[in-house]
Amino acid sequence: MAKLEKIKNKMKRDKSIWYLIVPAFIMILLGALAFGGRGTLLPISSNGAEPARPVELSFSDVLRRADEIKTMNIRGSDATGTLDDGTKYTATITYDPELLEKIAAGGASISIDSSKSFWDKTVYWFPLFLWFVFFWMLFRGPRGGISRSIAAQNPTKIMTGNSKKTTFKDVAGIDAEKQELMEIVDFLKNKDKFRALGARVPRGVLLSGEPGTGKTLLARAIAGEANVPFFAASGSDFSGIIVGLGVAKIKEMFEMAKRNAPCILFIDEIDAIGQKRSTQIHNDQDREQTLNQLLIEMDGFANNTGIIVLGATNRVDMLDPALLRPGRFDRQVYIELPDLTGRKQILDLYANRVKLAPDVDLMDVARGTTGFSGADLENLLNEAALHAVRVGHVEITNADMDEARDKIMMGPRKVRKIRDDDKKLTAFHEAGHAFVSQHYADITDPIHKATIIPRGRALGMVQHLPIDDKVSMTIAEVRAQLSIALAGRAAEEIFFGANKITTGAESDIAGATRLARYSITTAGLSDKIGPVAVNQSNTWGGRSALENASEKTAEMVDNELRSWLDAAHGDAVKILTQNRKTVERLAGELLKRETLTGDEIREIILDKKPVKKQPAKSTTKTTTKKKTVVKK
Repeated sequence: MAKLEKIKNKMKRDKSIWYLIVPAFIMILLGALAFGGRGTLLPISSNGAEPARPVELSFSDVLRRADEIKTMNIRGSDATGTLDDGTKYTATITYDPELLEKIAAGGASISIDSSKSFWDKTVYWFPLFLWFVFFWMLFRGPRGGISRSIAAQNPTKIMTGNSKKTTFKDVAGIDAEKQELMEIVDFLKNKDKFRALGARVPRGVLLSGEPGTGKTLLARAIAGEANVPFFAASGSDFSGIIVGLGVAKIKEMFEMAKRNAPCILFIDEIDAIGQKRSTQIHNDQDREQTLNQLLIEMDGFANNTGIIVLGATNRVDMLDPALLRPGRFDRQVYIELPDLTGRKQILDLYANRVKLAPDVDLMDVARGTTGFSGADLENLLNEAALHAVRVGHVEITNADMDEARDKIMMGPRKVRKIRDDDKKLTAFHEAGHAFVSQHYADITDPIHKATIIPRGRALGMVQHLPIDDKVSMTIAEVRAQLSIALAGRAAEEIFFGANKITTGAESDIAGATRLARYSITTAGLSDKIGPVAVNQSNTWGGRSALENASEKTAEMVDNELRSWLDAAHGDAVKILTQNRKTVERLAGELLKRETLTGDEIREIILDKKPVKKQPAKSTTKTTTKKKTVVKK
C-alpha cells in the first residue's frame, strides 16, 4: 500500500508542475503590465482632492518656453518635470544636444535616466525564453511526458480498497483460460514458492482470440487478483510523427514498470507495433525500431524480474516470430468463443444487472446464440432492456429477448410497404425452409420460429434453436442442411413456376455453396475427390486457382460441387411436391400471423393428428433414399 501511495504522489507531482509554471508565467506578465507602464499614480492631497493633472507640452512648446523650465527628467523620448511657477508637465521630445544646452542655459536642472524598465527587459528576453521552452519540449518532451501520458491513458491500476477491483469472479465462460493464468497470480502473491524450486514465471503472456471474448477484461482480472500495480497502453500509443518517439516511449514505460515492480504491463492491440519485420527497401523503419526496442526490453541484457507483460491481439499471424519466442511471450492463451455452458454462465453474470421476467429461460437464450462472444451477449441483454423500456414493459420478457436477438443477427425491423405478391412469395419461400427442416428434424436442430417480417436485407427467415454445440457434422447432416438451404428456391419453383423465381434465395445459395465446397475440398466428404485438401486460396480479394490441385482436379471439384447442390435441390423439390397441401397450409398461416413458433409449425405440419410417428418413419426412409441417390 505504501508503494501505491508513492506512485500516486509522484504522478500528482508530475502533473502539478505545470500548475506552478503556468500561474507563475501569468503573474510575470501581469507584473510587467502593472509596473512597467508609462503612467504614474497621482497622490491624494490631505483634503482628499486630487491635484491638477500635469500639463502636456508639445515639442514646439518646449522650445518656446525653454526659459520657464525649472526641472526636466528624460527617459527615452518622454520628459517630465516642473516649470518655474510649480506647474508639472509631460512632453515628448527628441534627443537633441542643442535643445538640452538651451534649456540648461535658462537655469533648468536636467537629468537623463538611461536604465531599462522591467517591461523593456521582458520584451527583450521573452522571445529568447519562448525559443528555449520550444527546444526543451522538443528534446525532453518524449521522455518527460511519457509517464504522465501513460498514467493519463490508463487509470486502471490497482488502487486502494475503496476502488472497485476486477477479479476472476467478473469473468465467466472461459474457465480453462482462467486456469492457465492462475499461475501468474500465484507467482505475484507467492514468489518464494516458485524460486525454491528454481521455476521462472513466464515473462510474457499473449492473449489472443476473436474480438469481444474478454482479453482486456481478463488482464484486469489478473491485476485485481494479484493486487499489484497495473499499467496499460495501446499499440498505437507508440507511433507518432516524430521519428524515435516510439522508442523513447517504450524505454520510459519499462523504466516506470521497473520502479514499481512487481507489476503488470498490459499492451492492447500489440500487433500495431509487433508486426513482422520486412526485408523490403521501403519499409517502416520507425515502427521496426520501436519493435526492436520492445524486444530488447522484454528479454535483453537487463533482468526485469517482477514485470509481467500481457499482450492482447486478434491477429497472431501478423506478429514477428522474435516476439513470440520463449523468454518474451512464453505462453500464448487463445480465448475461444464461449460454448453453450460458457454462454449460460456469461448470461447469468450479466443478468444480475438487469430485471428479467420469471419466464425468461437463459438456457434457451444460450442455445439460440451460437457464435456469440461475451461482448455480444452483454449487448444482447442491453438491447432487450432497451426494447422493454421502449414498449413499456416493467421486466424483460421472452418477446424482448427474441426481438433483441433478431435485431443483432438480422438487423432492425423494416417498416415499409410490401406488395401482396412479394409477401405471398416470401411466405411460401419460408414455408419451404420450415417444412424441409421439420422433415429432417431427427438429424438437424429444431425450429425455433419462422417469420415473414422483413429485417435488414432479408424479407423473412427461419430460425433454429440448437440443442447443444456441435463440433462436427456428419455427411447426412451436411446433405440435410443443403436441402434445407435450397428449399426456399424449390418452393418458389413449385408454387409459382420456374419463370417466377426471385433473387431472394441469394444468401441461401451462397451459404449452401460454402458448405458444399468446404465439405468437398477441406473435410474430404466427397467420394470422387477423396480425403485430399484442395483449399481455394483467396489473397487480397482476388481469385486464384485451387491449391495442391491440378486443372483436372479443379474441374472435378467444380463438377462435384454442382452435383451436390443439384442433388440437394432435387431432394427439396421432391419433399415439397409430395407434401404440397401441407406446405400451402403452412404458408397460409404465415400470411395470417406473420410469425409462427416451432410448436405452431409442428402442429400445422402434423395437422394435429394423434399419430405422430408416421412422419418420423417417412423422414427416415426419405433420408436413406436421399443418401443412396446422392452417392450415386
